[in-house]
Amino acid sequence: MKRRRFSIALALGAAGALSGCLPAYRKMPEAARVSVPDAWRESVPGTASIDPHWWRAFGDPVLANLVQAALARNSDVLIAVARVDEARAQAELAESARLPALNAALGVQAGHTLTATGIGTSRSIQPGLQASWEPDLFGRIRNQIRAASLQYQASQAERDAAALTVAASTVQNYVALLALDAQLTITRETVASRSEALRLAQDQARVGYISQLQLTQAESEYQSVLGAIPELELAVRRQENAVRLLAGELPGEVARGAGFTALRLPPVPAVLPSQLLARRPDVAQRELLLAASDAALALRRQAFLPQVSLSAQLGSLFVNALDYDPVTVWSLGGSVLAPLFTGGRLSAQYEAAASQRDQAAFAYRRTVLTAFSEVENALAGVPRLAEQVDHASRRRDILGRSLGYATDRYQAGYASYLEQLDAQRNLFQVELNLVTLRRTQIENLIALYRALGGGWVSR
Repeated sequence: MKRRRFSIALALGAAGALSGCLPAYRKMPEAARVSVPDAWRESVPGTASIDPHWWRAFGDPVLANLVQAALARNSDVLIAVARVDEARAQAELAESARLPALNAALGVQAGHTLTATGIGTSRSIQPGLQASWEPDLFGRIRNQIRAASLQYQASQAERDAAALTVAASTVQNYVALLALDAQLTITRETVASRSEALRLAQDQARVGYISQLQLTQAESEYQSVLGAIPELELAVRRQENAVRLLAGELPGEVARGAGFTALRLPPVPAVLPSQLLARRPDVAQRELLLAASDAALALRRQAFLPQVSLSAQLGSLFVNALDYDPVTVWSLGGSVLAPLFTGGRLSAQYEAAASQRDQAAFAYRRTVLTAFSEVENALAGVPRLAEQVDHASRRRDILGRSLGYATDRYQAGYASYLEQLDAQRNLFQVELNLVTLRRTQIENLIALYRALGGGWVSR
């Protein structure tokens, strides 16, 4: 009994001595810390809250169906879902280390050997149970479980970030498709009006009312607008394929809703800077990965401590004539594995884990800074793009009146045909630019909703 107590005391004393060999904990670098601003640089013009299904605010049911299809079938989302399943399994694997392991064993042996009395044959069968367990004396298993659990939560946030990206990309690509449709319609209408004007110009050139220079310029302008149609048709086809790719479908035609001009502008949401970090899944993912890397660092630090293992074995031994009278065999034991000399391997592993934790800290800082920058850029675009669209709309109206004046002057003989042609060219260009500006305005709102997390909430 005294010898047993002495052995236990010796083991505990050795463990205590080895615990003094732990490396100093390396703190997170100060440069990785980031402060949250009190207010946005740009004033928030709205007070609306973010709907998790924010794309419905555009008022296009076709768009809503496309987004739902993309969230269900997009390859990136499905990959992220599979990663969640993998991380869940890894977390369950880490959790299993808390419990003892129990295995069934069966040993069978036969021998034909020369003995003192002659040749002998022996057979033995030994069934049994083996159990082993590692008590978590220093928290190694606990940190391992914590790291795996945080990785699992980070994979969930990554999945949600992928879903947000796919939803925003689907909305953006669909809006781009409708904008191309609108520009194609404007171009075809312009071609029709130019065709009629060119026919009149050709008649007037034959009778000498206008010069050949004016006629050739009219023909050149007509061909220029006519050549824009196949270019826009090609862009429409490619944009349709891009939308279907996001929805996880083969290339093909995409259904449209009411049209580009019928799209409603969603309200500008109001979110405080202090709320942003809790509303973005990519920030949550980086924060969880940072915590997981910190747990992995603690795990590497605990590798300097002893590892205790307990084992037990119980079975029966059947040998030849003992077929019906087996011998019960059992054993109990324990072991302590303590590192004494590893050639610097443990120190190197700890330093590598500390560097990985620092990288995760800087990655978190970069994601936070990017998040604030994206919100500020989108907020800055809301009033300025609205102002640009307003000016472009006014200019379109003015150029529409200018074309009417130029046509009247030309028909009355006060101006050349080139004046009317120039007015037509300016109106056509500003109508295309207005569609592009309105598309940019909508894309800026999409970017704002995405930058604010799209109504995401942590699960």
